[in-house]
Amino acid sequence: MAMTVPMARKMSYVVLLVVASLGVLHAQVAPSQFVPFKNFVQKTRGASSDIYMARAESRVQDAAAFEEMRQYILTMYQGVHVRHSFVRDNNHVDCVPIREQPSVRLLGLQEIATPPAEHQSASDSADDSLAGDRPVALTSQIDPEQSFDEFGNALVCEDQSIPMARITLEQLTRFPSLREFFEKSPQENEASAALLPGHSIPPASPGTHVYSFTYSPNEKNTGITDGNNLWSPVVSAKEIFSLSQLWEIGANGSKTQTAEAGWQVFPALYSIKKAALFIYWTADGYNKTGCYNLTCPAFVQTNSSVTLGAGFNHYSKLGGTQYEIDLEYRLSGGKWWFYYGGTAIGYYPASLYKPGTMTTYSTYSEYGTESVSNSKTDPPEGSGKWSNAGFKEAAYHRNLNYFSTSGKEFAVSLTADDEAPNCYSVTGPFNNISGWGTYFYDGGPGGSNC
Repeated sequence: MAMTVPMARKMSYVVLLVVASLGVLHAQVAPSQFVPFKNFVQKTRGASSDIYMARAESRVQDAAAFEEMRQYILTMYQGVHVRHSFVRDNNHVDCVPIREQPSVRLLGLQEIATPPAEHQSASDSADDSLAGDRPVALTSQIDPEQSFDEFGNALVCEDQSIPMARITLEQLTRFPSLREFFEKSPQENEASAALLPGHSIPPASPGTHVYSFTYSPNEKNTGITDGNNLWSPVVSAKEIFSLSQLWEIGANGSKTQTAEAGWQVFPALYSIKKAALFIYWTADGYNKTGCYNLTCPAFVQTNSSVTLGAGFNHYSKLGGTQYEIDLEYRLSGGKWWFYYGGTAIGYYPASLYKPGTMTTYSTYSEYGTESVSNSKTDPPEGSGKWSNAGFKEAAYHRNLNYFSTSGKEFAVSLTADDEAPNCYSVTGPFNNISGWGTYFYDGGPGGSNC
């Protein structure tokens, strides 16, 4: 008998974590000095495994793994001429010419697609009436008056260049290997089968990988939207990450394919303790393909102002102002375009998903929170409050729509799954408040009995 999506998740979404220390919160102080791009490349060329492996935060498994990381960084930046760099959220960001970004050079792309026309985000057009308060949609990660970093460098890249968070040995060596750096989470490929109906894996150690989510199976689509309530839950030293996102999901045989986007607190990956904007993809069930943001040749960025992997200047507060980020994927011209705040940021070429379904459409969609821990406790998801706490307390997703294969937009029909009711929950979905469309609340406090 075919297994339903929630049944498969309940049996197999917990994974065995072999990396016992990825969740360590590293010393995260602002850089004491600005490192120009040329100096960074020169330092990487001469880097010694002995020095990096001796660092307190290093988890790289051996000298061979370190050398693979070093060579990978040099390959990613070979032939790149950075216009200028700046520091954001403790990290250097380089303004890379669009045609020199790794996805263009290393995929051998001859042309870069022109972004589709900008369109109004769901939040901008909504007539919000819940509690008399309108959530604030963040169309920028920084305030308009914030023009320069602490070193006097402009925080916005020039036209025809894109902001690329610098990939460093300090970052990569927090992971045992390059492959584990690329993974969505440790051993994610073991759990990916559960994203597809009728597939499961043997259950693993409890309390390691848990969700609160809704799903819409068997609705072929060419795009989905998500008004994602922005929070920044605390991830402790023994935990790995907490996120809130949308999933576009297809299949390559029995392997999951995805295009994902949302916000994520993942200190080992981003070097900050607050939530950062992220995207992720895989074409084969998180096995040999997939990476975050611009860390591998896949996503082609066309926007010069949005920094993937960087945080925000505002986050929602309990009982206070609610902020959200409007996210969207749309398949157009053989490309999965990612939108942030109604603006096209860039795209995944649909050819990355050959021979799977996401070359032409997504099979179904999901929305929700996810967390990973290597300890006996799991971190908070969403706001950290139970979903039934409601507006200004619990995290939400709203204006959840999909685009049919003919391009028409419809409200998505969702089913909720409380797979870890001791720690997280889902309230809804609903569709009875003006301006909110289809929406639900999710998340929870986490804990030791998930």
